[in-house]
Amino acid sequence: MSKANDANGHRWRIARERVRARGDGCWICRVFGRPDAIDYSLSATHPMSFEADHLVPVSKGGAMFDPENLAAAHRACNNWRKNRSVAEVLALARAARSSPSVAPTSEW
Repeated sequence: MSKANDANGHRWRIARERVRARGDGCWICRVFGRPDAIDYSLSATHPMSFEADHLVPVSKGGAMFDPENLAAAHRACNNWRKNRSVAEVLALARAARSSPSVAPTSEW
């Protein structure tokens, strides 16, 4: 691994641990009106485990390590979101109030 990748890996671990330390619930579940608690003891491969989610996706110009661009999410919710913007997620949450099939499923 190159030194640049080592530095980025280290920076990412620090950024992710800062989000973990806040102990927040899943922001995606919260906007859909579902229980947002995250069990921080779950293994990283569990669908309901913690992930640090980029509010502005890196693929759309979001800052990789900026703590203001990171929020706690369940792994499954983050996977469902892909690179949707926060505005798109909020619009889907509004639509889900009238049509629940739009919402990410709670049965992962």
